[in-house]
Amino acid sequence: MSVPGRTTLWDEPLPKHLNKRRHKHDRIRRALVLLALSGLTLRPWPAAAQDKPPSAAPAPATPVVLKAGIADSSNMVLALYMARAESLDVAHGIRIDIVDMNGGSRGAEELQAGRIDVMQVGLSAVVKVNQSGGDLRLIASLSNVMRFDLFAARGVTSAAGLKGGTIGISSSGSESDSAVTLALQKLGLTRDDVVVKEYGSGARRLAALRSGEIKAAPLDEPMASAARQAGLTTLVDFVPLQIPWLFAGIAVRHDDIGARRDLLMRYLKACIEGNYIALADEKRAKQVLAKDLKITSEKNLDIAYRDFVAQSPPNLEPSIAGIQNILKVFPHASQNAGDFVDMSFLDALKNQGFFAAMAAKYGQHGQKP
Repeated sequence: MSVPGRTTLWDEPLPKHLNKRRHKHDRIRRALVLLALSGLTLRPWPAAAQDKPPSAAPAPATPVVLKAGIADSSNMVLALYMARAESLDVAHGIRIDIVDMNGGSRGAEELQAGRIDVMQVGLSAVVKVNQSGGDLRLIASLSNVMRFDLFAARGVTSAAGLKGGTIGISSSGSESDSAVTLALQKLGLTRDDVVVKEYGSGARRLAALRSGEIKAAPLDEPMASAARQAGLTTLVDFVPLQIPWLFAGIAVRHDDIGARRDLLMRYLKACIEGNYIALADEKRAKQVLAKDLKITSEKNLDIAYRDFVAQSPPNLEPSIAGIQNILKVFPHASQNAGDFVDMSFLDALKNQGFFAAMAAKYGQHGQKP
């Protein structure tokens, strides 16, 4: 500011050499300002400026491949098949690579060894692996009831016909193995009365039954319908009994619950939404079932879908009674459910309103409104 009657340095013209220096400094200052502004444009905008929910973690630019093992190709895997068919996995920044492990306990062992990322398997296999020094947890359930029927080969019509014969299972310690134990109890037999042998997939067990190589085998859909069509008889039918059983779940390594939590949460969201779509859209679900399970019979396809609808929990929540029933089969294992099942993912999804959002989108419990 200038005082009346006085002149200041700013009122007087600068000497020529100072004026040149001032112009040079102005040019440098303008260049620095432009450089700073250009640097700002290279920085990403905050999440709010991109119209994304503040709590939403950004999906990876390239989907992360998760190897998902399955015990067998069956209707219990429909949630995974649907998630892949509808590209729900890619929407969550992952890609589900489904690998048939030909048996639940075999797949659980591969999971523990780090050769796959997640495994569709029953609680029995998780208990077996953990008893052997592993550390797995089920974080969700695809089925909460015992779903096997014990089929007999031609000529076997009673418990007496099984004595001394071979019963085929998928793998030792799997749900098919546990089903044999329960079936023998109902027939008044013990495992000492028969030979229990691993045969892998349901298709292989059915082929061995039809050829007479084995005397009996537990089968679920769609192999159970194929067995009935082949004229094989059922010695023990578990499905109508609706025995609570954590028959098929999603297992992970315990360490990954902390180390890879975000990826596992993405996987679980894709599977749950796939489950809701399968429950709500019968036509689309049957298309996926027919393709992935290679079902050509309309009757068998309808049976497989109806069985899925009757048995599958929409939010993939495990049955407490089902957990307890399996732990009774393993009296020497820990009876603490927390040593085998982790509910923190499902609890978080419920608290975040994810289940409510799925019900609003597809109808309560997966049924269209």
